[in-house]
Amino acid sequence: MTTSPTSQDDKPVAPLSLGILISGRGSNMKAIYGAIQDGEINAHIAVVVSDNPESEGLAWAAANGLKTASFSRQAFAKKSDFETAILKTLADHGVDWVVLAGYMRLVGKTLLTPYQGRMVNIHPSLLPAFPGLHAQAQALAYGVKVSGCTVHLVDNTMDGGPIIAQEVVPVLPEDTVASLSDRILSVEHVLFSRVLKVISQGF
Repeated sequence: MTTSPTSQDDKPVAPLSLGILISGRGSNMKAIYGAIQDGEINAHIAVVVSDNPESEGLAWAAANGLKTASFSRQAFAKKSDFETAILKTLADHGVDWVVLAGYMRLVGKTLLTPYQGRMVNIHPSLLPAFPGLHAQAQALAYGVKVSGCTVHLVDNTMDGGPIIAQEVVPVLPEDTVASLSDRILSVEHVLFSRVLKVISQGF
């Protein structure tokens, strides 16, 4: 028999309602979905939102019975209008926490403010090293011996919010951007779910 998670004061914790934002294949989203299905995370995915209507992850989410929405930035005159549309979708689905799982846009004030302290991102480097795009290529170009991934709260800077957890991945002499990216990604899947598990337990 399974029991509901309890918080530090032993009160049952209601499942988190997650809104997941993606831009591409959604591999972290898939890992989170699997962890929820396995009972590791006390949550459900309320909606998956993509800024790319053709993204592989969006199609996968719909095929697996998840509610989805997509908004092309080019369809909106201003970024604030674009984010207002996303925000309305999150609100309509009762989202508690926003999970950026390969969302390739810098979040603006419109979307961030209502979810300040309840929006998490994963980045493929040991922040504060190598923020922004192409972190794995940056790591190789710099010649570091270790890289990794970071889960952090989102603020109004690029990959600069408070760090929640990190995991180290060694950089091998023969590494390419593709091989390093693949190894970091496999660690991301574990770390992101681990962090969301803790959040879902009310700690």
